[in-house]
Amino acid sequence: MRRREKFVVTSVLLSLGLLGVQYVSLELRYWAVGLLFLVSYLMSAWALADDLLPHEWLTVVPFPALYAAAVGLFYFLLPESMASKFIILGVFGVGMYALFLTSNIYSVAKGRTIQLLHAAYAIGLLFTLLTSLLFTNTVFGLKLPFYLNGLLVGLLHFPLVLMSLWSIKLENYISGEILALSGALTLFLIELALILSFYPFSEWNVALFIMAFLYVSLGILHNFLKERLFENTLREYSLVAVFVTIMFVILFPYK
Repeated sequence: MRRREKFVVTSVLLSLGLLGVQYVSLELRYWAVGLLFLVSYLMSAWALADDLLPHEWLTVVPFPALYAAAVGLFYFLLPESMASKFIILGVFGVGMYALFLTSNIYSVAKGRTIQLLHAAYAIGLLFTLLTSLLFTNTVFGLKLPFYLNGLLVGLLHFPLVLMSLWSIKLENYISGEILALSGALTLFLIELALILSFYPFSEWNVALFIMAFLYVSLGILHNFLKERLFENTLREYSLVAVFVTIMFVILFPYK
């Protein structure tokens, strides 16, 4: 079976799996999402197996699985309308196929530059932010103690940050620099989640703010790793961060 055919088959099967999760009882829904994550990881490994190196089991394969888990958790929050659920199902399938293409580009671009790499960066960043948004909304929607909010936000975001930073250089290993930067950014996200736990903002507002912080932070770190972090670039991202913070404090409604 050709690689693109594997991507299509896997995307369709995982979409059906997502639909099946919806019919699991509420008591078992988190177990069902966990199973969806595991199945997504294994099927992603099968679809991408041709060019995988050992370190890519941590830097390439988890991305589609994390996306599937994030959408699976969000899927429970949708209204009972079948139309909305099937729309999300269709979007999920298309998104999964796009992620497989992106992950495949990362895998085959090791040590060389290909034309589609810039498009892969853009798609990868988009799905990193979307996955962050859905995960954070779910975590804060559980109404957990503040320390659990921070812990879960950290556990869910570390692999997202690691994969995003590794994709910039596409090295044949996970360098100490990438690990250190990923750990530092994850720590900042944990601290931000802890702080926001004490303020009466809605789950979506908190998720949007953390996503915006992640966007600014990844933008700065991407340019740093590319050795393009000039003063003007840093100033632009800093202004975006200040603007987002002001808008969040002034305009976002409380719970």
